[in-house]
Amino acid sequence: MKCIECGTEMERGTTTSVTDLGYCLIIIRNVPCFKCKECNEISYSGDVILHLERIIEMAKKTAKSLLQEISIIDYSKSVA
Repeated sequence: MKCIECGTEMERGTTTSVTDLGYCLIIIRNVPCFKCKECNEISYSGDVILHLERIIEMAKKTAKSLLQEISIIDYSKSVA
């Protein structure tokens, strides 16, 4: 897979995704991704994006009901 920013080959890895909902930060660790060796651009596969969206939706409900300001989730352990 080639980087859309610089054209360099990307390699598989993991990253941390942060979503700011305004009332809560959702931090998702160990997210599978492709990382550019040159410019550090991150790219996700379609199935990873769908899983991230489900995790975020689940976390939104939990954060509001518990009045959490920060929610840290491990992608590899989530069942969303």
